[in-house]
Amino acid sequence: MGIMHIPGHTRQAPREVALEEIRAVMGDCRLCELCQTRTNIVFGVGNPHARVMFVGEAPGRNEDLQGEPFVGRAGENLNSILSLAGLTRDEIYIANVLKCRPPGNRNPKPDEVLACSPFLREQIRSIWPDVIVTLGNPATHFVLKTEIGITRLRGRFHQTGHFTVMPTFHPAAALRNPAWQELLEEDFRMLGDWLARHPASGAGVHAQAQGAGEPNTVEAEHNADALPRPEEG
Repeated sequence: MGIMHIPGHTRQAPREVALEEIRAVMGDCRLCELCQTRTNIVFGVGNPHARVMFVGEAPGRNEDLQGEPFVGRAGENLNSILSLAGLTRDEIYIANVLKCRPPGNRNPKPDEVLACSPFLREQIRSIWPDVIVTLGNPATHFVLKTEIGITRLRGRFHQTGHFTVMPTFHPAAALRNPAWQELLEEDFRMLGDWLARHPASGAGVHAQAQGAGEPNTVEAEHNADALPRPEEG
């Protein structure tokens, strides 16, 4: 497994550890009580070299049964609006903060997030996306290290350490609120505009220069330690 150590992992350079290695280290994870009620670990799925990585909250019932994120109604909603950003499901990577379903789809507990966070961090490091799209409050709070609600954070890009982050509503929540669905679709169009203005970087290098001349981008220097950066090898 090279230099990867999970949990209590060390920080590596981008793409140094393959997703398959991270999944192998996770194994039949027993780090929190969710292992007692899950059907499947839902690790993540998609393009290992994706420009855009989507981070959700936790698996739902359908995801738990199938072992893949965003396969229920929320997944159908996500699939239907990806085209607004000029994306297809084959071009993106999707993961959740939690890899196991919380009973009754309750919110993640702090100890569960703590147990799962090394795996998500290593997934992000392996993929090294140009943009991380956080879906809903739990994912946004984890990535941006803030308690500010999604309604105040959405509609613009944020910088946290190396990464450009676009918070938006969770597709499941948007299905229950037509106004949120409209805003979700608006955010995906904004994402498409951003991608069109920023050519593929290969390893997300453009994010280091993000900010100048970008009216929809805000800096979050106080959150610079939230996710791995290239100098933290």
